[in-house]
This record gives sequence, C-alpha cells and structure tokens, in this order.
Amino acid sequence: RRANEAQRAVRLERRFYVAPREITNAEFRRFRSSHRSGFILQTTLDLDALPVVNVSWQDAAAYCNWLSTEEGLTPAYENRGGKLVPVVPVTNGYRLPTEAEWEWIARGADGVMRKYPWGDTLPVPAGAGNFADRNAQPLVATFLPDLDDGYAATAPVGSFAPNPAGFLDLGGNVAEWAHDVYTVQPASTATAVDPVAAGDGVLRVIR
Repeated sequence: RRANEAQRAVRLERRFYVAPREITNAEFRRFRSSHRSGFILQTTLDLDALPVVNVSWQDAAAYCNWLSTEEGLTPAYENRGGKLVPVVPVTNGYRLPTEAEWEWIARGADGVMRKYPWGDTLPVPAGAGNFADRNAQPLVATFLPDLDDGYAATAPVGSFAPNPAGFLDLGGNVAEWAHDVYTVQPASTATAVDPVAAGDGVLRVIR
C-alpha cells in the first residue's frame, strides 16, 4: 500500500448491482454524441468498442443520471450549485461504485480477498488484462518488458478473461471513477459498514 492507503476492515451489507465491464465509447456517445476520447500519440482511443476515456467525475455522474432517466429510475446525483453531488440517502438509480464496492468486485470472490484481480502473485500472468506492456514503451515511461498483451494503448472492452468474480478489466485497461470523495482515511480496527467518503470535495477516488 501507499502512504495514503490505510488498511481497515469493511463489511458490505447493502445489495448492489455492478456492470460486468467498462463503458464503451459507443455507449457513452448515446448520452453525449459529441464526445471524443482522443488519441495518444498516433494511437486512437476513440473506436466504438474501446472504453470511454477523457471523462470527468461530473461526466460520469451525468451519464449515470441519464441511464437512470432512460430506465425510469430515480437519479443518484442532484445538481447543487452547478455541480452534481450524490443524493442522500442512496436512490435506486445508477451511480458509480463506492471505493469499498470496487475493491470487492475487483479482488473478492467466494468470500476470499485476493491481492490482485487475477490472484496473489506477480508478475502479471499472460491474459490477465491490458497493462503497460512492451507495446506501450513509446507511450509511457514505465512498462513491463516481459509482458505482451497485444495493445499499446486501450484494448476493446472485454478482450481478456474475467476475474474470479466475473468482472472484466478491473486490473488493467483504464482507471475507474468511484463514488467517494477522496480523503485519507486513518487506520482503524473498527469495521466500517458500507463505507463511503461523502461530502462536496473536488477530488474523487480513482481506482
């Protein structure tokens, strides 16, 4: 763990549903047709099957509200002072996963918490996901020279095997926004139940 990542016990009691994979450019453009994910050097990030990128937390929350409205659910975010903030208490609408929920779907299955989405050991095994492999050398300063996942930048959503819990791309490809405000949580021996760092902070958790 890094210095800003304190370990604590968590218990999830509230039921929740999570999409098994990342949102694609094509799906996001149903909400905002003008969106472009862009390029990294000469590599496009904008193909329909690639995961949507270059979206802010506000963009992600607005997309969740749009999905809720499309399906007749109560939006999970409300406009306050020109910014979307979480509705309290939670609604039945779409929202981003909390950091604790993200951890559970990324690393937990059958009551076991793994160190990584693919298991407990390094190096990253072949087929585990899209990481900064040897193909990414022109794009990033740090890369894995012994790994070849076949993609220099983003990979089409669902290109790799799911983790043991059945979710895709949580160990690689692109980062996900979480519901929580970013705060440094102190270490604690108390068990936190359905924790979420709430508030109007500018910074949000990225996993």
